[in-house]
Amino acid sequence: MTRLWQVLLVTIGSVVAGVMVFLGLWQMEVFQSQGDSGARARMAEPAVPLADVAPVGGEVTDGYGRTVTFTGEYLPEQQLLVPLTDRPGEYRVLTALERADGSVVPVVRGVTDDEQPPTPPSGEQQGEGVLLASELHVDGDYPPGQTGSIRLPYLVTVWDQPIVPGYVTLPGDVSQAQGLTEAPLALPTSGGSSRNSGYALQWWLFAAFALGFSIYVARDLGVKERRKRLIEAGLVEAPPKDELDDDLDDDFDDDFDEDPEDEGAQDRPESVRS
Repeated sequence: MTRLWQVLLVTIGSVVAGVMVFLGLWQMEVFQSQGDSGARARMAEPAVPLADVAPVGGEVTDGYGRTVTFTGEYLPEQQLLVPLTDRPGEYRVLTALERADGSVVPVVRGVTDDEQPPTPPSGEQQGEGVLLASELHVDGDYPPGQTGSIRLPYLVTVWDQPIVPGYVTLPGDVSQAQGLTEAPLALPTSGGSSRNSGYALQWWLFAAFALGFSIYVARDLGVKERRKRLIEAGLVEAPPKDELDDDLDDDFDDDFDEDPEDEGAQDRPESVRS
């Protein structure tokens, strides 16, 4: 019977813990969803001039993930292909766009499956796109004209002009107009409400406690049952009666049996007692 109770306790604890883990995952999904929604809303804000949020040689404080406007001319000779790791055989087309001050903007014009992508439009271009930060390094051996990621430290070594601190990805309709397909966007997210992430952590802590407590209670039942069997078999002595409780009971009995009048008489002066 004890074994059945143990299995039942651990099963209940596991079910409760599983429900709490699910609730924690749900709260974390809400946290991430809020972050994605915030990033999309930021991208949909009115476009701002690129020079205002990403000055050459300056620091970008509130520009990544925003839609920016720019003006300049594409430099076809300064163009790189960036392979898409999750879409083999396809490349982002990264082309330098030179502005009037001589600086260049790395622009992702779109995606192609041809190692000879369409030539960028000539002449002065006025456009807009989403400003993104430099990417992480991707290991690999790439042929000339290709790079594993859009890393500004690498672009500085292959392009001579000053480069803005970031790169711009064009919208899908502009990419299609240039004979390319829309490039994927990895928008920066700051996460959702800290309250949701806190709830997720709380649920997971509750789940660990529920499972641990059920195992502890089940183990305690087993220990008591084994000790009981050993006592019944005469292999161990039964625990002695609690001596502390005996002393308390004796003190209580002594106080109860004492005559209140005698106690009061001891406290009275001698003259009164006589």
